[in-house]
Amino acid sequence: MGMAKKIFMVSIMLLALSSCSLLEVKLESGIEPLPQAQLNMRVFSRDFSNNFYSEVETSADKIILLASNPENNPLTTAEFVALKSNSLMWKINSEQALQRAIFQASPISAMVDTWVLTAQMNAFFSSGKGYQLFGEHQAIAISASERLQANFERTIKGLVKAGDFEQYKQFITQYVAENPITDMTFTRTSAFNAWLAFRNISEFEAVTTFGSVPEVMSDISDRMAMIADQTPKLLSWKAELYALHSNISADELQKTLASINNTSAHFQQLMAQSPEMMASLASDLRKELSPLLTQLSESTDDKLAQLSIERQALELMVKNERLALEQMIARERIAAAANLDDISKHTVEVVFKELTHTLKSLILYFVLFLLVIFFAPLGLGVWLGKRMALKSEMQK
Repeated sequence: MGMAKKIFMVSIMLLALSSCSLLEVKLESGIEPLPQAQLNMRVFSRDFSNNFYSEVETSADKIILLASNPENNPLTTAEFVALKSNSLMWKINSEQALQRAIFQASPISAMVDTWVLTAQMNAFFSSGKGYQLFGEHQAIAISASERLQANFERTIKGLVKAGDFEQYKQFITQYVAENPITDMTFTRTSAFNAWLAFRNISEFEAVTTFGSVPEVMSDISDRMAMIADQTPKLLSWKAELYALHSNISADELQKTLASINNTSAHFQQLMAQSPEMMASLASDLRKELSPLLTQLSESTDDKLAQLSIERQALELMVKNERLALEQMIARERIAAAANLDDISKHTVEVVFKELTHTLKSLILYFVLFLLVIFFAPLGLGVWLGKRMALKSEMQK
C-alpha cells in the first residue's frame, strides 16, 4: 500500500509540472542592440583605420627615402635628422590619435572625432603650423591628408542623410578652424561634446545603448587585434626616434672606449711600478670598507628576517582566507539544501491540497450523478402513479 501511494504521488507531481505554465522560464537579455546605421559607422571607422595607417606610413617613408638620397636634395646632417624626426613623429602621433578617436564607445562619437582628426591633419599640413615641416617634400604629406579626408567624407556621405551630412560638414569646418593641431604631437581633445552642443543634443540622449553582448565582444576583439598589430610598429618607431636624438653617437662611443683602455693601461703600469703603494692602498681600502660591509651585512640580515616574518604572516592570512572561504561555501551549501527541502515540502503540500479538493469535487459530482440517475426516475414514477390514482378516483 505504501509503495502504491508513493507511485501515485510521483505521477501527480509529474503531471502538475508538465501542465503548469507558471514553471516555464523565459530568459530575456534586456540589452538593446545598436541601430544598423551606427553599426555601419563602426565598421566603416575600423576599415578606414587601415587606409589611414597605410597612407601615413607610405607617405612618411617616401619622404625619408627621398631626403636620404643626396642626388635629389642634398641636406645637412641636422636638416636630415629634423626631417626624419618629423616623419617618425607623424607616424607615431597621428596613428595614436586615430586609435583614441575610433576606440570610443559610441559609433557616432568615433565617426565624428575621426572625421575631425583627418580634417585637422589636412589643415595642419596645408595651411597650419606644419606647412613647412618637410621642406620640398611637403606636398607628399598634403596629398596624403587630402586623400584621407576626401575618402572619409565620400563614404560618410553614403551612410547619413543629405541634410545631416551638410550639418556634419559645417560643424567640422567650424571646429577645425577653432581647434587646430599646433605641433607634431597631435595633441587634441574629442570633438563629440562640441558636436552635441552644436546639434543641441543632451548627453543622455546621444548614447542610449552600447550594443548587445555579441556586439560589445566584437568591439573588444577589434580593439585588441588593432593594438596587437600597431604596438610593435609604434615601439620600433619610438626606439628609432630616441636613437636619432640620443647624445651618444658611434664616434663618441669609440672615443669613450679608447679612453677607458688608456686609463686601464696607466693603472696597470702604476701597479707594476709601485707595488708597495698599491698594497698600502689596498690595506687602507679594506680598513675603510670593513665597517661599511659589516653594517651592510647586518642590514641585509635584518631585512631578510623581516621578509621571512612577513612571508609567514602572508601564508597565515592566505590560510585563514581559504578556511573562511570553505566555511562560507559549506554554509551556503547547507542553506541551499534547506531551501530545497522547504521547496519540495511546500510543493508536495500544495499538490495534495489540490488533489484533496479535486477528489471532494469528484465525490460531490458522483453523488449528484447517482441522485439524478437512480432517484429521479423513481420519484417521478411515484408522482405519476399518485396522479393517475387520483384521476381514476375522480372519474368514478
